[in-house]
Amino acid sequence: MLDTSPLTRAVDHFADRLRAAPQSRLQRGAAAEALGLARELALRAQRVELPGEEPRVMPDAGMFAAADQVTVAAHDLALVVRSEGELASALALVAEAQQRAGV
Repeated sequence: MLDTSPLTRAVDHFADRLRAAPQSRLQRGAAAEALGLARELALRAQRVELPGEEPRVMPDAGMFAAADQVTVAAHDLALVVRSEGELASALALVAEAQQRAGV
């Protein structure tokens, strides 16, 4: 079984930083960056779980929900990721999003 704890730890850290960020930082793009990450992680999870089906887009639930959305999406992906390569790619996405978000 693949150890996905690095992914869940990384995204939990990112989400904690988002929750602690001031509203002004969220408005300047951190929340949008988190939502983009959540949507990409959710898309990847759906492609594994429901191959051949049209993926659903995670809705924008507002800047204060972005941390929770990215957490849910990453934990869903962690349950279905199948290879070290997929895991490494997801980890890279989290690191890039955190850097762009500035949190």
